[in-house]
Amino acid sequence: MDHKHGLLKAFDEKLEYCKNKPSNRSMRVWTFIENNRAQHKAWGPWTLWSVRKIKILSFLFGLTVTVLIMASYILTRDQKGLFLTPSPYQFTVVSHLAQQPLNLSFTTDNTVVREVVRRIVAKVDFSRRSVPDLGEVRAKEANIFTAIPRIFLPNLKNPCWYEEFFGNITADPYGKNLYALYSKRFQAIYDHLGRAFPAHLHQQAGRHYRLRCLPFFYIIGQPKCGTTDLYDRLRLHPEVHFTTMKEPHWWTRKRFGIIRSGNAFQNPYPLNDYLDLFDQAANQIQDHSMSNSSKSHKKVNIIIGEASASTMWDNNAWVYFYDNGTEVEPPFLVQDFIHAVQPDARFIVMLRDPVERLYSDYLYFGMANKSVEDFHERVSESLQLFEGCLAERSIRSCIYNTTINNLMPVRLQVGLYVMYLLDWLSVFSREQILILRLEDHAANRKITMRRVFEFLQLGPLTLQKEADITKSPASNTRRPANRILGPMLPITKEILQNFYRPFNQRLAQVLKDPAFLWT
Repeated sequence: MDHKHGLLKAFDEKLEYCKNKPSNRSMRVWTFIENNRAQHKAWGPWTLWSVRKIKILSFLFGLTVTVLIMASYILTRDQKGLFLTPSPYQFTVVSHLAQQPLNLSFTTDNTVVREVVRRIVAKVDFSRRSVPDLGEVRAKEANIFTAIPRIFLPNLKNPCWYEEFFGNITADPYGKNLYALYSKRFQAIYDHLGRAFPAHLHQQAGRHYRLRCLPFFYIIGQPKCGTTDLYDRLRLHPEVHFTTMKEPHWWTRKRFGIIRSGNAFQNPYPLNDYLDLFDQAANQIQDHSMSNSSKSHKKVNIIIGEASASTMWDNNAWVYFYDNGTEVEPPFLVQDFIHAVQPDARFIVMLRDPVERLYSDYLYFGMANKSVEDFHERVSESLQLFEGCLAERSIRSCIYNTTINNLMPVRLQVGLYVMYLLDWLSVFSREQILILRLEDHAANRKITMRRVFEFLQLGPLTLQKEADITKSPASNTRRPANRILGPMLPITKEILQNFYRPFNQRLAQVLKDPAFLWT
């Protein structure tokens, strides 16, 4: 596999050099990162050494250890035992940085950070991605396309089909399901499904068939943008059912064996384990279908949703599984496979001001001793890493760069909404993607939910039922302990607004809606 992605190649080249100079190791590694910006002026010694000496030494020690581990596994291509670099919300290698509250005035030169943002913005472009041929997509994941038919049952609104069952009907079909094994809180549901399984088998010509379904729609992102609240409200609609568990993350993570970001690869979750998550809803669809067949031939309008906030943006597994020679962008994205399976699927995206999304993301995930100063430091370091990547790569390459994404202390890239949206629009039509703003949803949930109901072509509700859906308290709001910290520092907000501005401007142009400027 080409190991030039992100900073890996350069670290390989400088590794031996750093070892020979132990007293200057951290400084030389940082100097190497800065040398990637050949066309830019080198940073001053007071910025990188005297002022930030303690922080840089600690950070670079963790960074070096992380890259060494990452590089060794990539070069040996030992995928089964491969350990991922830490995710931004589980930054264990440098977790010691969070043990001490940071003093912003001592650690950060904001003039330097502003210049970093200026150079990033100067390199932003929105060129189109190269879309793989449908035949290539099907060949790459042949197991998916041999199991899922291209035509679904005509009398159901939801995409479903009958699959022949060859197992023992008295045995528990969910006993080895990896979702059940790793999610004991859902074990009672799987136990119930196991007991009901024989009764829901369809018999024909001495053979047994089970109803299999995929979702009619996906809530695909973004994290900390209100997707949980939308999910909770949609579940109250009588025609909507969801997977057994929220956020299965199968398309982006579980099918590759990523159970938790930052841990080793484990056994990949089979497609059947993912399809099992729809069985509870499939049983209800089948019950309604059987009931209708004895009375009329009306179409069964029950639909299933799947809500994983990683689906829109997370393609971090590609570098381990989709080797593409010297290319530095993913040859395949998640949406390529979903489109090949379900070209008519619908998607819901919830967005918010990316500056506030990033701060909420930081507060939500479990880091000790959070503070507005610590957030500012993490933002500054992430911007520097991102700009270092842009010195050699395109904007899209850096957004999908697995190494950079896993090393950044905060997930800057998740807020670059338009980059992901343009890539989704390369395979799906604009009419198939409903894009909402959290700010609008919080201001008037009734209007937002009516837009969702119309988009999903759901039947009318009674006034009381609509009130039950729209007036319930918001879900997954900020914890009281995090509210105490208050808003981010004004300087942090200014820097992030300048960083996200060109992406927001392009998003507003694509959607023809100035509300997405968030000005």
